[in-house]
Amino acid sequence: MSYLNELNEVQRASVEATEGASMILAGAGSGKTRVLTYRIVHLIHSGVDAHRIMSLTFTNKAAKEMKARITSALGSSEGMNVWMGTFHSIFAKILRIEAEKIGYPSNFTIYDSDDSLSLIRSIVKEFNLDDKVYKASLVFNRISSAKNNLLSAEEYNRNSTIQSEDLQSKKPHLGKIYNAYALRCFRSGAMDFDDLLYKTNILFRDFTDVLAKYQNRFKYILVDEFQDTNFAQYMIVKKLTAKWGNICVVGDDAQSIYAFRGANIQNILNFKKDFPNTQTFKLEQNYRSTKHIVSAANSVIEKNKNQFKKDVWTDNDSGEKVAVFKASTDNEEGAIIAEEIYNTKIENQKFNKDFAILYRTNSQSRAIEEALRKKNIAYRIYGGLSFYKRKEIKDLISYLRLTVNPKDEEALKRVINYPARGIGKTTLDKITLASNQNNLGMWEIIKKIDSSVNINKGTAQRIKDFILSIETFGSMVENTDAFTLATHIAKSSGLLKDLYTDKTPEGLARYENIQELLNGLKDFVETNKKEEDLSIYLDAYLQEISLLTDNKENVENEDSVSLMTIHASKGLEFPYVFIVGLEENLFPSQLSVGSRDELEEERRLFYVALTRAEIKATITYSTSRYRWGNLVYNEPSRFIKDLDENLVEFKNIHQLNSKRKQKIASTNMGSSIPKKKLVSLNKTRTSTSTFKSDNLAQLAIGNSVEHAKFGIGNVLHIEGSPDNRKAVVFFKDVGQKQLLLKFAKLKILS
Repeated sequence: MSYLNELNEVQRASVEATEGASMILAGAGSGKTRVLTYRIVHLIHSGVDAHRIMSLTFTNKAAKEMKARITSALGSSEGMNVWMGTFHSIFAKILRIEAEKIGYPSNFTIYDSDDSLSLIRSIVKEFNLDDKVYKASLVFNRISSAKNNLLSAEEYNRNSTIQSEDLQSKKPHLGKIYNAYALRCFRSGAMDFDDLLYKTNILFRDFTDVLAKYQNRFKYILVDEFQDTNFAQYMIVKKLTAKWGNICVVGDDAQSIYAFRGANIQNILNFKKDFPNTQTFKLEQNYRSTKHIVSAANSVIEKNKNQFKKDVWTDNDSGEKVAVFKASTDNEEGAIIAEEIYNTKIENQKFNKDFAILYRTNSQSRAIEEALRKKNIAYRIYGGLSFYKRKEIKDLISYLRLTVNPKDEEALKRVINYPARGIGKTTLDKITLASNQNNLGMWEIIKKIDSSVNINKGTAQRIKDFILSIETFGSMVENTDAFTLATHIAKSSGLLKDLYTDKTPEGLARYENIQELLNGLKDFVETNKKEEDLSIYLDAYLQEISLLTDNKENVENEDSVSLMTIHASKGLEFPYVFIVGLEENLFPSQLSVGSRDELEEERRLFYVALTRAEIKATITYSTSRYRWGNLVYNEPSRFIKDLDENLVEFKNIHQLNSKRKQKIASTNMGSSIPKKKLVSLNKTRTSTSTFKSDNLAQLAIGNSVEHAKFGIGNVLHIEGSPDNRKAVVFFKDVGQKQLLLKFAKLKILS
């Protein structure tokens, strides 16, 4: 049994204690997966039939990795016979076998979230309910929460507390929708993901013979990430282990960060109440991080009262202290991070993939992405989209593009019926057909909608209202700054209201992203106001971000800096980690500061972030940040004060050498327009009514051109697809410029 020699003393003891209930409290970086894997190897090596072992994980990736390790350690394929997988995959397997007991076919369909949302939308429509009040995502989350608390539709409707909550939220028909949804799924022989747990509980509750069958079958049950289990998962595990009592749960209460998904930390904190003879093993040696990082993380988590006490330690080198950078703005924060990554790569011969940037909310990625792009540092958004590729961001930017250029057909198609205004796909198809047949742009077709397309009067009027809105926005371009106009468009179009009414976590994130885009616009305007020669208007902003977002993000390139939320980082590790936005009301979240339980979860989230770092952890915060369009002054997060001051090195931009400081200052300006002495764009802004741009489809290298603001110049270079052609032009008055041609105002002289 040479595999036991690879374990430290506590790890080995936890592997060998196979009988009865065991709780393995695994500190960050303490070899949790190895212990869980070797415990299964030890059971099989001791003569236990692999078919009698069930191992529950939270991701398919973890299950696959563990099976590979077991097979390697055993030197045979016996480990493949272990029932190992996620809760959902394992119990879907059982439900397929036993489906007829609860009235389902064995080949029942499993609905994904899109299927569920589509069904809910249909039900809401059939009930003649307002789909803005009964948003599908909100209803789905409510039904999901009920199922994870093992509440049927009937029980939901009988529960006076729930009914009162729905009444107060002005959604009294949620129970009615839940009931219809459950009946439709059953009628269709379909289960959603929550049903895979909910129906398993029903199966074991109502059919004791079935429960006894699986209790006898599985003598040993292991559960990974036990702190993340919800009520439905815990009840299944409790029922299955009732006969043999051989249950091993592995987890870390200090890393319980998914309460918003229904995870219940009490499952691990109260485990001994249900299993009084539990043996507890504490894996406290950290193999991942330096002494300074481990000690700093300990100094934070010890402030939580609701926890198991652990003394996590390491034999690794002391390493560097945790660095804390103070920035004056979020743009400066992003610039500092980009500069630190750039210089650390050079000084220590590191790769982009050695760095991770972690944030509390997705909306924080904007300033960081822009800073990395400007330094030409490859990055990828882990488990999400780049800021400017998110749907809600593209929607608002499409409105802005259409305001500046109504002939932009891609923007037109994207927003003509968003938010929904009764201009459906059939109408859009007719407009497209008329456009092609008459060789006219879609904007020209809809401008004369009464004569160009055969549609009913109601739809025609809605199109006219849309046109009027866009033309009204367009009339403001010349004399309204980009932030004020974009805010007006976001409100007047109904886009902000549509997002605001969605109170699900996803809806709130989308609303925050729009606010962050507006924050970026506000910063753009305020920065450019300080420079007389820089434009504060919408076309200049669109040109800047279009050039920025047109950079190719080479998502296939493995050598990329990882950007992600802290929640997404759990289970990962990186040599260098930046934790950004450590400000009161951002991290910890403003929503959590009024509750000790929620504040402690935020602190656990910070602990998770710190313990992702192997070599160095860097924390950043900004003393000011645009939020909701207003410049807000911030206090450093209380979590910074939680850190042992002997383990922290406080820094700011003024401590950097002059060259690095100058680079950050220039990056922080937030404008791609060089700050030479230009023709004043604000003062001598040429009206588009007196300057007519040529059709630039035939623009070629060597052409002499005139720009409405920059004067006379020569075209040096052209590149890009027809929809995103860029030209490099040298203007004699202002120097070299890169222009996106669909926004550029150029007259071809020769």
